[in-house]
Amino acid sequence: MRYAVHIILILLMVVVAILPLWLMPQPMPHAPECDPAPVPVLRKARIVAVGDLMQHAEQLKAALRSDSTTYDYSRCFKYVAPHFREADISIVNLETTLSYEGPFSGYPAFKSPAELGVEIQRLGVDLAAMANNHCLDRGRRGVQSTIRILDSLGIGRVGVYADSVDYECNAVKYIERGGIRFAFVNYTYGTNGIPLPKGVVVNQIDTNIMATHLRSISRSECDCVVALVHWGNEYERKPHPSQVRIKEFLHRHGVDLILGSHPHVIQPYEVDSLDRITLYSMGNFISNQRTHPRDGGLMAQIDIEEDRSGKFNYHLKLIPVWVNLPDYEVLPYYVADTISLTSDARMRYNRFMTDTRKYVPDI
Repeated sequence: MRYAVHIILILLMVVVAILPLWLMPQPMPHAPECDPAPVPVLRKARIVAVGDLMQHAEQLKAALRSDSTTYDYSRCFKYVAPHFREADISIVNLETTLSYEGPFSGYPAFKSPAELGVEIQRLGVDLAAMANNHCLDRGRRGVQSTIRILDSLGIGRVGVYADSVDYECNAVKYIERGGIRFAFVNYTYGTNGIPLPKGVVVNQIDTNIMATHLRSISRSECDCVVALVHWGNEYERKPHPSQVRIKEFLHRHGVDLILGSHPHVIQPYEVDSLDRITLYSMGNFISNQRTHPRDGGLMAQIDIEEDRSGKFNYHLKLIPVWVNLPDYEVLPYYVADTISLTSDARMRYNRFMTDTRKYVPDI
């Protein structure tokens, strides 16, 4: 019994001795080092778009080389080329047909040499809007040759189709840049009364057709919808009520950006409360229309940027461009302000800019 008591006393003494060690705070094990949360990649892209690219007879004469068989357009676009080449997507309204074979002609039935297509490829054009009132000027052959030339040069196209298969594949043109997925549609008010050649498809301003196209665009697979619209009345400075109605229809059906052409003069633009942009008319990009104010237009630079919430924001910059003869050079205003011009050209340019500032006051 005495032996058991001794054992118990010894155990109690051991417990009393080590108890303070048990009660001491123990150092916490080091937590594993975690990688910082990844910063979301914010997507961004830039669109550059211009108005009517035309080829009147005088322009053909100016581009004709001394051999009288080939054409040189290199002087026309050298001053605007940096804007096109720095853009992720650059767009023109191609208001002429293209062909490998002459004779070539201007208004009223446009037919331009393939060299014009080569030059806009060098310029950096990514997409040609084909649906306009001159797209059928040379009938089925004109449509086919224009499509063949654009495709051979790798220039995207939308709005006019060689046949039903082409239409089914390309009624909506999808392009991805900077991680942003774009869908482009293109419509015209008409074709100058020229009936559709058999098999050819032209996207016309028809709300049923437009709604079908726009419903086919899945917003889970597309971030920005752009409508290229040939509409309104020639030379009118204000949007026609029909343009306003079509604009509202397009926005209701999910269009984010509307880029307008056909009036050949600059019309006002709008940015609504949802940040959607409507350019009713960008005027002429290049033409021989010299009567004020048809001798120039606007180059639209639109930066699309994703914010941290996943919303896309649009930032618009408008750059006036004016056409200088005899070489049909397209001059951005900051170039025209500084280079030497004839007194007549300077007077015409200053008049164009005075008028343009009424529509783009923040230049």
